[in-house]
Parts: sequence; C-alpha cells; structure tokens
Amino acid sequence: IHTLPFDSNRKRMTVVRRRGEDVTAFVKGAPEVIIERCTHILTPQGPVELSASDRSRMVQAGALLANDALRVLALARRSLAQPYTVDAANDLEQGLTLLGLIGLQDPPRAEAREAVAKCKRAGIKTVMITGDHPDTARAIARELGIPGVGDGVLLGVDLDRMTDGELARRVSDIAVYARVTAEHKLRIVRAWKSRGVIVAMTGDGVNDAPALKEASIGIAMGITGTEVTKEAADIIITDDNFASIVAAVEEGRGIYDNIAKTLAYLLAGNAGELTVMLIAALLGWPLPLLPLHLLWINLVTDGLPALALATDPVEPGVLNRPPRHPEAQLMDREFLQLTALTGALTAGVTLAAFAYEWYVDADHEQARDAAFTVLVIAELMRSFGARSNVMTVLQVGLLSNIRLFLIVMASFALQLAIHHVGVLHMLFGMEPITLSQCLAWAALGFIPLLVLEGRKMLRRSGAAGASPGEAPA
Repeated sequence: IHTLPFDSNRKRMTVVRRRGEDVTAFVKGAPEVIIERCTHILTPQGPVELSASDRSRMVQAGALLANDALRVLALARRSLAQPYTVDAANDLEQGLTLLGLIGLQDPPRAEAREAVAKCKRAGIKTVMITGDHPDTARAIARELGIPGVGDGVLLGVDLDRMTDGELARRVSDIAVYARVTAEHKLRIVRAWKSRGVIVAMTGDGVNDAPALKEASIGIAMGITGTEVTKEAADIIITDDNFASIVAAVEEGRGIYDNIAKTLAYLLAGNAGELTVMLIAALLGWPLPLLPLHLLWINLVTDGLPALALATDPVEPGVLNRPPRHPEAQLMDREFLQLTALTGALTAGVTLAAFAYEWYVDADHEQARDAAFTVLVIAELMRSFGARSNVMTVLQVGLLSNIRLFLIVMASFALQLAIHHVGVLHMLFGMEPITLSQCLAWAALGFIPLLVLEGRKMLRRSGAAGASPGEAPA
C-alpha cells in the first residue's frame, strides 16, 4: 500500500502491506535504530513487552554477528488501525514489535585482499567508508588488511562533532568510517583534498554521487551503480571489482614509464647526433655524417625501436614504488642529466671511431663509414638499456619485449646490407667492411650501453647500502 524508502540518514525502510483484512507495517534497518523504536518482541508465545534485558541481549547478538563480518539488519512490524491512512514516517515507525535479527554475508572477492596489499606497496592509502555497523566495518577491514598501525574507526556521529579543520588533521589516521551519510562522505573527500593529495572515490549508490563529483577521480560501479553515480563519475568499472582499479593504476604507471623512456631514448639519440656534428665542425673536420645518414638514423635506427619502447610491458615491481608527486616534471634534473650523459657517451664513441680512421688511415670515406656504423650500433644497443632506469638488461630480459628484439635484429641486418648490397652502399656512400672492422666498430658501439648498465648497478648498490631515510643521489 505504501513504502517509506531507505535513507542513509534514517537508516531504515518501511513497507505497508494489506493481507486480507489486516494492514501491517514491516520495518527493516540498522539494529540500533530499529530496537530503539520497538516496544515488544515476538516470542513463541506471541508478542511480549520488550524488557531492558531483551534489548541488551539483542544488541549483544547483533555485535556477535557484526564481528563475524556479517551485515546485520533488524526486522520489526506493527499492526495498523483500519481504515489505514498514510502517516508520517516517525509515527508509522514507532511502537514496533521486534521480529529478530538477520546477518547477511557479503564476502570480499578473493583478489581484494591482494589488491589492498598492492595499494599499500604502491603508497596508496585505502580507506573504507560504509553505512554498516562499526563492528561489521572493522571486521571486514581487518579481513582485507586495510587498517595500518595506529589507524582507527570513526562513526558518523563522531564526524558530526568534528569541525572541518579537526577532520583534516585526523583524516590520515582513520582507515574505516562507519554509519556515515552522503554529507559525511563529501566531508571526508574534502578533508583529504585539503592535504594536497589525489583522492579517488568509489561508489554505487545515489548518496555516493556528491563525493564522487568532488573527488579528484570519481569511480562508479558499472554493474550495481546507479545512473546518477555513473553520470557523476570520471571512470566506470565494468566488473565492480576493486582489483580492476589497482590494475588500472599499474597500467597507468606503465604507460607513463613508456612515455618517459621513449622520450629519453629519442632525445639522447638526437643529442648525440647534434654533438657529433657540432664538435666536428668546431674542430674543422669533414662531415662525419651525411644528411642521408642522419635521416636513416632518425627514421630507422631511432624511430622503430622507439615505437617498440612505447609498447613495452609494464616493468615488474612498478607498484612497489611511491606515487609520483602531482607537480613533478617529466623532464626533471635527473632526466636531463641522464639524457646528457647518454648523448655524450654516444657522441664520444662515434667521434673516436671517426678520428681513428681519419688520422691513422687518412681515409675520409672509411672514417665516415666507421662513425655511421658505430652510431647506429650504439643507438640499437642502447634501446635495450632504455627499458629501465633501475633494472639491467639481463634482469629485464632480452626477449621480454619481442617487438624490440626483432626490430633491433632487423636493423642490424639492414645496416650490414648497406655495406654489402651494391645499390645500398652506393646510395649511402659506403664500402664493404671486413670482419675485423665490424667487430671493432661493434665493440665501440657497445660502450655506451655498458657504461649506463654499470651506472645502474652502482646506483642499486648505493641504494642497498643507504641508511633508512637516505636516498641515493
């Protein structure tokens, strides 16, 4: 006949039904709210007055269910007078007869605990905000491994007594919020944002929409989420799985890393080429590289490996490092230093090969041939090392990016073809090379990669030996 829908502020719902000549209101909701409105309790002998001991017994039973990570509802009813008229909610939901308690099991997904653990390793704090009983919230949070050392549980009524400033000061120490309303969720999001952090908020109900809209990243559930929530969100998770959010973070970090390594690879290569041409001009040398050589290096030697680096698999352990600061620059001091070092190494071995052939053999064509070949080999070998600033080539694995491996092998074959296929070595102004020349120039081309790999190992050993709180330069 009539329905009073659930509301997060009222924490209860009522349905009025007519069965024959009887009209009855059935109420369900939070145990502490329903029991407070009951005057009787149903027994095998029929309804009897609800005593203080009965109230205490029911509260204890609810706590036991909640401690088992069950979501607890109290059920009650009230017989209504005839003829029935729609009363105000507070009048309709008073003088109830308590029917009992029901515990609902909504177990977390098996992968949720591992996802929370990954968040902790990644420097992401996971916070539970729920309308459930605090004992239920605490039990589920412990099961998921959400609370850390010193993290507490805060109730909605406690939030009401706190100012925004007090909440902002305490928010980092609270991992679980229970019996909260939509307004509470909004205040929690604003408190976190006031600390200058990136806040991602998940939700599926209408009362989650304001907090999702306020958050830095609003994430709605695609299966159980309401249309209002989906409209307010920035991202919709189609499988309603928290682990999918963590996987998205991992993928996002991988994409960012690929952008950074591709940019570093290309800039370092160009820096090396420019340095070679500039120093040769300053020394009065003939051109070490022709325009066609530079075009070949940029399009084939640099371009194709860069495309493969852009699709590099996510580096293992990407979630084991803290988040990047929101204002951090991609091209920071360390990025520029590494680019300059790589460019200098590439230019150094290229100029060394050119100078040796030019001064020892006095052969300009062979000197240019040596510079071109050494530069190409240096760039191709360096593409393997560019995949990680921390892990060595052997640790990453040569075949873990099969596209890059095949591109490098194909580029080597093309480079040999330039020297030995008649049309190509005439086009590029090259001459056939001997095996000893090939080995000597390849050894020079390996030097930049070896130096950079040695730098990684030194930095790793420095990090391992640093005292707590220290970071290697």
